Amino acid sequence: MTAIKHALQRDIFTPNDERLLSIVNVCKAGKKKRNCFLCATVTTERPVQVKVIKVKKSDKGDFYKRQIAWELRDLTVVDAKDAIKESSEFDLHFEKVYKWVASSIAEKNIFISCIWKLNQRYIRKKIDFINVSSQLLEESVPSGENQNVAGADEEAVDEYQELNAREEQDIEIMMEGCEYAISNAEAFADKLSRELQVLDGANIQSIMASEKQVNILMKLLDEALKEVDQIELKLSSYEDMLRSVKEQMDQISESNHLIHLSNTNNLKLLSEIEFLVNHMDLAKGHIKALQEGDLSSSRGIESCTNAADALLQCMNVALQPGHELLHAVNQQQQRFGDLRELFARRLASHLNNVFVQQFIELEKGLSNRSYYVSVSGHDQSSTLAQHSAELTLPNHHPFHRDLLRYAKLMEWLKNTDYGKYEGLTKNYMDYLSRLYDREIKDFFEVAKIKMTGATKEGKKFATLPRKESAVKQETESLHGSSGKLTGSTSSLNKLSVQSSGSRRSQSSSLLDMGNMSASDLDVADRTKFDKIFEQVLSELEPLCLAEQDFISKFFKLQQHLSIPGTPVSDTEETDGGTLTRPHNIGGLQSAYSENHMIRQMMIKIFRCVEPELNNLIALGDKIDSFNSLYMLVKMSHHVWTAQNVDPTSFLSTTLGNVLVTVKRNFDKCISNQIKQMEDVKISKKSKVGILPFVAEFEEFAALAESIFRNAERRGDLDKAYLKLIRAVFANVEKVANESQKTPRDVVMMENFHHIFATLSRLKISCLEAEKKEAKQQYTDYLQSYVIYSLGQPLEKLNHFFEGVEARVAQGVREEEVSYQLAFSKQELRKVIKEYPGKEVKKGLDNLYRKVDKHLCEEENLLQVVWHSMQDEFIRQYKHFEGLIARCYPGSGITMEFTIQDILDYFSSIAQSH
Repeated sequence: MTAIKHALQRDIFTPNDERLLSIVNVCKAGKKKRNCFLCATVTTERPVQVKVIKVKKSDKGDFYKRQIAWELRDLTVVDAKDAIKESSEFDLHFEKVYKWVASSIAEKNIFISCIWKLNQRYIRKKIDFINVSSQLLEESVPSGENQNVAGADEEAVDEYQELNAREEQDIEIMMEGCEYAISNAEAFADKLSRELQVLDGANIQSIMASEKQVNILMKLLDEALKEVDQIELKLSSYEDMLRSVKEQMDQISESNHLIHLSNTNNLKLLSEIEFLVNHMDLAKGHIKALQEGDLSSSRGIESCTNAADALLQCMNVALQPGHELLHAVNQQQQRFGDLRELFARRLASHLNNVFVQQFIELEKGLSNRSYYVSVSGHDQSSTLAQHSAELTLPNHHPFHRDLLRYAKLMEWLKNTDYGKYEGLTKNYMDYLSRLYDREIKDFFEVAKIKMTGATKEGKKFATLPRKESAVKQETESLHGSSGKLTGSTSSLNKLSVQSSGSRRSQSSSLLDMGNMSASDLDVADRTKFDKIFEQVLSELEPLCLAEQDFISKFFKLQQHLSIPGTPVSDTEETDGGTLTRPHNIGGLQSAYSENHMIRQMMIKIFRCVEPELNNLIALGDKIDSFNSLYMLVKMSHHVWTAQNVDPTSFLSTTLGNVLVTVKRNFDKCISNQIKQMEDVKISKKSKVGILPFVAEFEEFAALAESIFRNAERRGDLDKAYLKLIRAVFANVEKVANESQKTPRDVVMMENFHHIFATLSRLKISCLEAEKKEAKQQYTDYLQSYVIYSLGQPLEKLNHFFEGVEARVAQGVREEEVSYQLAFSKQELRKVIKEYPGKEVKKGLDNLYRKVDKHLCEEENLLQVVWHSMQDEFIRQYKHFEGLIARCYPGSGITMEFTIQDILDYFSSIAQSH
């Protein structure tokens, strides 16, 4: 077995840096197979790994090989089968149970003992050894001595110890001294044995010679034992003395513990009393300020604010468990509650009085404000321009500045008594809504008068109500009880304004065919409307923003960014001024509630803004539908600006709603223009010329381009352009088909030329395709008109050559055409003789007069058409000459006029006219 052990160590384990500690020759229980070996090994490198390895001989039987390796930490149970009766069988429980039969009981016991020692030393999780004799299991080494005896323990475990270098050297020297040390090992062993016996004898003699020294040593040991006994007696006496001292120290320690416990309790009690006194004691100055502090002066407001904050801190102090059971604490809390209720009533009453006083002062200022001027005999030069400075809204900044002193107190009231806080918000909305109703309605009244131009020289107005004013009647027709437009479209009668005894009616449509064209409208009036509308929006915007900012600061409603997708949980009845307290203070719900609260307050206070804006927009559209272009651009810009500041604000929402109305009016204006194009009627007795809606499209496009330059809503105009230009194209063709006085080609040619010139001049990018189409239509109809017109002066000649071309097309050879009876040379000469030079010139002169009658003067296309006719006439002349040369070769037939004669005819006719 030793030889096998050396061989396995050398061949298998040393190359893998492992040491073989124990080996057992086994076979599987119940099966007759070739034996194998179970080896217990450890690695030479740290951390140490302990394994059980199954080694088996190769099939050839000349070397060993590793078959299976198990980690020792995976071993759970070692079963020796019987602790009393010796047996060679044993089981190892890894992930499954392996049953083995050892070749000898001794090997089995040595292997199990080795496994136990390795488990004690290296494995934290102990292995269960069952049915194992207690003699095989040694006591485990104490943990403190584990490292000190590591080498010895390992030697106990290891049955084989390799020689170190020194030992190997000594053995080699000894073997060199004996010649037969290698050849005769038995003789060498006998020699070593004899030498060992000699050394043992020498050692015994040395021990017997030192008997005297041993006796002396024993005597010294006896004396030392006596000294030890004396020391033990003294230690016992000392121990008795210390026992009494210990009892006394224990009593002192117990007394000190009781004293320390008492002191600790006293300190805790003092800490609790100091906490209650410091946090629940309100200074007398604060109490006096809450009971009778002056809420009208800045110093009094500051002292009341500090007292209210101190009271709130006392009421919100976090009491420890058990504090509420103290009678003094309950009394103090009751006192704080009474003070809070008293001050909340005083504060709410005072702020209500402040609201009323401020409202009265603003009402007086509003009453002193004159929006209309009575023109006396000494002031006959008063005009609308003198009132331009009056188109402003009152500034509420002083009112806001005075109230903002109470902002912190309002926050305190909101946190302590939400009912009174809600009542104040309702009262504020009631007062301000009535005030703003008057201010905004009067402001819009002035804007409407300025728009209509009713305040002219010699026009007198009395202060409201102005029952005799036509403008008042118009604006009243635009107001409803709810502030929205009422009545049908027919109720919006045309507004007539008399100025200096003259009356001018402005068309409500951009394309009024029956009365006036849009070009008759005063451009200055449109500019004035644009400025007035912009001034109205510019005045409203800062007013609303200032009021919203004041509301958020005074009522402590934090303005948050837009929170998309937040569900609505609280509803407010804004008409009644009722605001519901937010249920969830904090997070997204709180942000949404405060945003919603600000918006509802603004809707209540400025309830008349949206209706008044709608009325103003309706009036502007009534005066001139061109105004919808101005309003769309201005309103879009202000909506864009407001949304950049706060997309959920009242101003942004209101202007967005009004923008929808403006866009609807703009679309309606475009639809009306298209409808009027379709309904246009042309006089049967006069030539058509440039159609009115074509000219008015030019005016519309020119004005729209100037208005929409760099505008945000350019896309709306581009869509309108496409609708209008398609309607213009379709209705030009419709009118051309219905025209009786003017040829269809002339109507199409002139109008498409005008459209092309307009689009080329304005350079509208979205209409590039339509511009190309207009040019193509103009070119095609010019060519068609020229060809049709030129067929009349040389009608017979044209018919003759058309017949020649028809025969050639039917398959007759060109040189054989002259043999046709109807197209013989004689017939050709007859036709040519009918058109001498004078006759041709006469026909061209008649043609010029006819063309001049067909064409309109404003488009100035006569010379263009005449030049095109000249080119076409020359082309036909050359074509006729070519046919004569090909179909009548050698006949010598020629036209009685030349190309130069043609040029002279056209030139002289143009100059003579």
